[in-house]
Parts: sequence; structure tokens; C-alpha cells
Amino acid sequence: MLNNLEFANPEFFYLLLVIPLMGVWYWYKNNRSKAELQLSTTLPFAGIKKSARQIFYHMLFILRISAIALLVTALARPQKTTSSQDITIEGIDIVMAIDISSSMLAEDLKPNRLEAAKNVAIDFINGRPNDRVGLVVFAGETFTQVPLTTDHTVLSNMFSDIKSGMIEDGTAIGDGLATAVSRLRDSKAISKVIILLTDGVNNSGAVDPVSAAEIAGLYGIRIYTIGAGSMGTAPYPVSTPFGVQYQNMEVEIDEGLLQNVADMTDGKYFRATSNSKLKDIYKEIDELERSKIDVTEFHKKSEEFLPFAFLALLLFGLEILLKNTLFRTTP
Repeated sequence: MLNNLEFANPEFFYLLLVIPLMGVWYWYKNNRSKAELQLSTTLPFAGIKKSARQIFYHMLFILRISAIALLVTALARPQKTTSSQDITIEGIDIVMAIDISSSMLAEDLKPNRLEAAKNVAIDFINGRPNDRVGLVVFAGETFTQVPLTTDHTVLSNMFSDIKSGMIEDGTAIGDGLATAVSRLRDSKAISKVIILLTDGVNNSGAVDPVSAAEIAGLYGIRIYTIGAGSMGTAPYPVSTPFGVQYQNMEVEIDEGLLQNVADMTDGKYFRATSNSKLKDIYKEIDELERSKIDVTEFHKKSEEFLPFAFLALLLFGLEILLKNTLFRTTP
């Protein structure tokens, strides 16, 4: 019971000094209470042994001082440390906002921008088992594919299901951001993050991206933005009567906007021009978000005074019971 115990009020242990004083008083009282008889010799009593009642009578005093010692220990508030370790508090809620417009089918990233984004995002999620992660997709409109969850298996499966053409085409960056913000605004997490990936210019939707970023800042949400696409032109598949053919299309990413959105929320803007670069970006975000949460020492204490108080009450009760039954005396 005493292993790993600490005491919140150890000053109460000074009360234990009363126990030796009680011992002196008990000894003095018992010597004074003995009957005296003057005899010329004590030889007739030499063979008389003390009865068990006489031997165990002093147990009443032992019970009393034991009960007092236990009661003082309870007053000192013993506490047990159930865990004491250095841990990294994750406490991070992350919403991933992914552009699924038709331009995400361009194949400057392999097999295309959307599939590359999905694969790297799944790896990122699997590396953060303690975080809640959600998924928002957007094109000309936006919707929440997966709300914040710690069930990363379900999340990975839902990631695999997203594809271009699910919703009206276009690039509503502001709406995508606003939807992600709405998923995080009531979060109590230590850190709230949006990772927005797009390959275009905001050209649809009802919400201005800068306004959405301002709202995110009010809720303490940090935004990391990723522009996906190579420099110059990129091969884009086009369906024709003769099958799928490729056309080189100019890569247009509003880097100024994405940079501004990230800066407004203490985030960062990245440009992913290849699969390896995209992996490096997610790796950097992973390290940034881990480094923002300090390593803290975690102590969890539980009050342990009840067993001592209960045992003290039990011993007091036992003393009273024995004193009035087995060791009862008459004046």
C-alpha cells in the first residue's frame, strides 16, 4: 500500500509525537492501578502464570495507537502516482481539403495529380495515429467526405473513393476552406490545422479565400497550402473519338493567393512539382506540427486516504468492542 505514495500534507505527521506521550501515560497509569498486598514471601505465587486475558489486555492500547497512526496518515493525504512519463501531446485536429477538379487529372505527377495527392495523404494520415483527421473535397462546389475521426482505416478507404467528376467542375478554393474551417471551429484540440491542396486558380464558389483565411485565423486554425503542378505546361488527357489523347496545358496556380492564405494563419505555402517533392512537403508538415507541441511530463495522482481512514475506524471499533466484551472490567 505504501509503494509510490506521496503526501499532500505531510505536516500532519507531527501529530504522531502524541503516540510516545500516550505510551508514557499508559505505563504510568497501569503501574498506579495495580493492587498492593504486603506479604513476607511471594513463593506461593511463583508458579502462577498470567492468563491469556492478562497477556492480551494491552492489545487494546496497541489498537488505539495504531488507529491514531492510521488516522494521522489519512490526514496527511496520501496520493499515488499512477503514471509519470514524458509524453508528446498530439492533440491535433487536421482537415485535409483536396481539389478534385478536372485539372487534377494532369499527369505531371504520376499517375496524375489527384492520385498522387491521395497516396501521399494516406501515408501522412497513417503516420499520425493519435490525431483526428477529416477530409473535405472541392471543385466547383464542396462537401465533407469524412468528418473528424480517429478511425484512420475508414478515412483511408474514403480517400480511395474520391475521384474527379464527383461534383460540378471548377475551383472553389474559398468554399473548400470555409467548409474545412466549419469542421474545426468547435474543436478543443491543442492545434487545429487545414492542409489545402489545389492546382488552379479560384474561379467559382461564394466565399472569398482571403475571407475564409481571416475566419480561420479567428478560430486559431493554421493553414498549410500546397500548389500541385509542374512549372510551365503539363500533359492532360482529353477524350476524343479516336480514344484518349494528351494535350499540353499551361499550369496556372495562384501562388500569391495560396501564400497569402498561409501567411495570414501562421502557416506555410509549398509548391509540389513532382511526387517526391509532394512527399517531402507532407513530411515537413508532419515535422512542423509535431514540433509545435511541447513534450510535457505527465503526472496523474489519485487520493489514497480512504483505506487508511477505513482501517483506523475499524481498529477504533474493534477496541471499543473488545473493551466492552472480552476485556470488560468492573470498578
